Amino acid sequence: MPRNPFRLLSPLRCAWLGLWLASPLVAHAASSAAPTSPTSSTSLTPQDVALLAASCVNCHGPQGQSRGGIPPLAGQTQAHLRQRMLDFRAGTATDATVMTRLMKGYDSAQIEALAQWFSGALAKGGQR
Repeated sequence: MPRNPFRLLSPLRCAWLGLWLASPLVAHAASSAAPTSPTSSTSLTPQDVALLAASCVNCHGPQGQSRGGIPPLAGQTQAHLRQRMLDFRAGTATDATVMTRLMKGYDSAQIEALAQWFSGALAKGGQR
């Protein structure tokens, strides 16, 4: 008579096994839900923009002044920065590496705010 492999599993182990097997389904369902962002409104505070810009400085340097192979953001015009970020988000920038994936997480208001931030428009207005 063949042995039943599940006979050795306790109810608790069965529950853990079930949760483990179901976790990819739960993760997929959560990732396919519509993303929500606490800063996706059109009225971003300077603190919101500073938080968004903080992730950019990891590669583009403090205040967007990178030195090396990654282009600096500081000194670029607001229109140029906005268009580049929109091109990255749309996937039409042919010279992009990771930026096409990163910009998909930003809405239009956030892109506009980042373009303003790095062009210095916020700094000139005394809000930065």
